[in-house]
Amino acid sequence: MNAKKLPDGGVLYDEADENEDDIEVEGEPSASPISAGIDWNEGGINETGLIGQELIGEFVKRLPNSPGVYRMFNADGDVLYVGKARSLKKRVSNYAMGRVHSNRIAQMVRQTAHMEFVTTRTEIEALLLEANLIKRLRPRFNVLLRDDKSFPYILITGDHRAPAIFKHRGARARKGEYFGPFASAGAVGRTINSLQRAFLIRTCTDSVFETRTRPCLLYQIKRCSGPCTHEVSDAGYGELVQEAKDFLSGKSQKVKAHMAEAMNAAAEDLDFERAAVYRDRLASLSHVSSHQGINPAGVEEADVFAIHHEGGISCIQVFFFRTGQNWGNRAYFPKADPQLTSAEVLSAFLAQFYDDKPVPKQIMLSETVEEMELLSAALGEKAGHKVSILVPQRGEKRDLVDHVVGNAREAHGRKLAETASQSRLLDGFKTTFNLPYVPQRVEIYDNSHIMGTNAVGGMVVAGPEGFVKNQYRKFNIKSTDITPGDDFGMMKEVMTRRFQRLIKEEGIPDRSQPAAAGIDAADMPFPAWPDVILIDGGQGQMTAVRAILEELGITDSVIAIGVAKGVDREAGRERFFPPGKESFSLPPRDPVLYFIQRMRDEAHRFAIGSHRARRKKEMVKNPLDEIGGIGPSRKRALLQHFGTAKAVSRAALSDLMAVEGISEAVAKVVYNHFHDDAAK
Repeated sequence: MNAKKLPDGGVLYDEADENEDDIEVEGEPSASPISAGIDWNEGGINETGLIGQELIGEFVKRLPNSPGVYRMFNADGDVLYVGKARSLKKRVSNYAMGRVHSNRIAQMVRQTAHMEFVTTRTEIEALLLEANLIKRLRPRFNVLLRDDKSFPYILITGDHRAPAIFKHRGARARKGEYFGPFASAGAVGRTINSLQRAFLIRTCTDSVFETRTRPCLLYQIKRCSGPCTHEVSDAGYGELVQEAKDFLSGKSQKVKAHMAEAMNAAAEDLDFERAAVYRDRLASLSHVSSHQGINPAGVEEADVFAIHHEGGISCIQVFFFRTGQNWGNRAYFPKADPQLTSAEVLSAFLAQFYDDKPVPKQIMLSETVEEMELLSAALGEKAGHKVSILVPQRGEKRDLVDHVVGNAREAHGRKLAETASQSRLLDGFKTTFNLPYVPQRVEIYDNSHIMGTNAVGGMVVAGPEGFVKNQYRKFNIKSTDITPGDDFGMMKEVMTRRFQRLIKEEGIPDRSQPAAAGIDAADMPFPAWPDVILIDGGQGQMTAVRAILEELGITDSVIAIGVAKGVDREAGRERFFPPGKESFSLPPRDPVLYFIQRMRDEAHRFAIGSHRARRKKEMVKNPLDEIGGIGPSRKRALLQHFGTAKAVSRAALSDLMAVEGISEAVAKVVYNHFHDDAAK
């Protein structure tokens, strides 16, 4: 396969092998099933000096009338736009002739200095590839799905004789079946809690399972069937697991009917104890449905989308229904041109949304979007089953969509209020501290430790839309030269590591340029460099921080302000230490004071949480983890044989060699680790 280097650093493959089904960007495999036989076409390096419509017109002359995807680049090689077309020639010729529907797209055309194209066999392939590339490249002029948080799922493992049920988030690396998505971790927890009662499936880890010699408390309170000590046979446990899978796969009515029949049969046989077990399991399944909120009887498996578009902001509300239950909802605020219609925003959103998520059998929308049949076919091809997309007009489904529309409208109103409030606070922040511009990125730092142990520095980020949690960072204090409890030394390490890396990756910003001064920030990506940093500390902390900034040569690139706790550490009496000015306090009810207190409290919460997580990890650290060559399997074998790590440390060499899977060489490594004199 021949690879071509792209301006954005990726690689395009111009000939797909007949056994390959995906187009890939280097280092990140495609999630969309794009078929083989795709031919990439590049216009080459732009040496003509043409730009905008004239350049696009030159490309049009060589384009085919086949479906495909095109990308537009600016002079710096940044991707401006990714689009798909039924006919590349006809679609791109619109740009060449100036047929654009907004000033924003006209601006995009003017900036276009290079284009690249890929032809596909069908329009469906083009749609899937377009969504795939938009999500990865995040072009400035596309509708962008801003989703920095993955959905939680329920995992029933498939790599153990007694499968377990867990909450899962992230890459699906473990073998098993995944059910979801759920809108929140709370919804997953409640559902698993009820499924435990209904199907008695274990939730313990494999290591705990292997070391059990008697059933745990969950067995005693009838939340587990006890497969660890064979209280239930493997075949019987397998039936329970299959029932749980059927229930989560949409066969809830069938599972309930089977349990009801078993309960009645037990009652007829006068086995009232067994009948009571089935009765309790049925009640738990009913609880799964009842606590989920609205559960329309006619909706077994569907996602419901509704959009509210007003004031330049679009809110898309998504409700998830699986097995006839409401698994929660989430609001999205995609980045889009305000001149686009709500239908155009919703259409672009849908293709990106399902790029990395399972597609249900039915999708309900609040309004009709273009190319609904094409989108249905593309999602069906990706999912491997028929996908129906509809806009209900009457009945129960219409009522459900109206309910989702109401939620979208309310979330939109809250977002507008929050954005306006945040903008006013940032304006007030600028005035209070006499800043040259309204800050677009504010970073707040705090440290957390106990007598210097497990020290962690936390960085919290706030911007025009509130806290930006995907920008938070934690710094495990690594220096051995710092005296335990030395807050100055810890802050110096945090600041040095933070800004040395930032300079290396982004360079030092030129604050004399308008873009760096916060102008037109709404039309720009979230900045990497902070305009202001807030330090939880007084004059001493600020002297140390400013010395670091001066040493790095960035005193003119970022404004550092200290926030010292007031008299008796009482909230409302904080003193502020701006650069080159006398310290001062704000009136107790000043909105800017509350704003700073909220940011400081968030930094404090984040730093303490990171410290506790590190401390907990240290507390449960297993001595066997420190031994080179001892992986999970050998560690499990040692613990199963000896019971505890302490017993392993006391074992003789011959006893270690008697453990299954532990060779003489490995036994010597383990023995020598716990006996320093033996290694000499």
